[in-house]
Amino acid sequence: MSLSRDKRHVAPFTGPAWYVAAGWLFAAALLQTTFGHALSIRGAVPSFVLVAVVWYAIRVDALRAAAYGLAAGLLEDALAATTGAAWTLSTLVTAVVISLSSRGFFADSIPLAAVVTALATLLRALLFWTIASLEGYPPGLATLHFHQALFASALNVCATIVAMVAMRRYQALRS
Repeated sequence: MSLSRDKRHVAPFTGPAWYVAAGWLFAAALLQTTFGHALSIRGAVPSFVLVAVVWYAIRVDALRAAAYGLAAGLLEDALAATTGAAWTLSTLVTAVVISLSSRGFFADSIPLAAVVTALATLLRALLFWTIASLEGYPPGLATLHFHQALFASALNVCATIVAMVAMRRYQALRS
């Protein structure tokens, strides 16, 4: 029996190095906490942390996406201090869903990344408010939260597009 039959085929890792991904997560959290409120539209603010999670999750397998989503959610819960584990769980699940659903397309496609970001924002908001309601948050504000999620989705898509265009320009200047 040959050695190649004994091992499962595992695709090579194509995502960014861990320190690059950690740097982007730290920069996103810093940007979100210092300037995010200034970009508010009707009570919705962009989530640069979620944009970083989407950027990472569409490039890696589900296990790495889960670890990154867990770290991002823990960071957001630590910064919020009143959300329990709602950001942790919702970001973790969203990262896994993104990773599993994005296996068939190019990670550098701006339109596809924008669609994934919009859907990820809505999924994470749904999961967050479901978890928060289980933790005792009043459920009567569903319409308000849905509208905020729609505006946040648009803001996150804009942030994704700006980040991807800036990264392309940076890479073009380097070469």
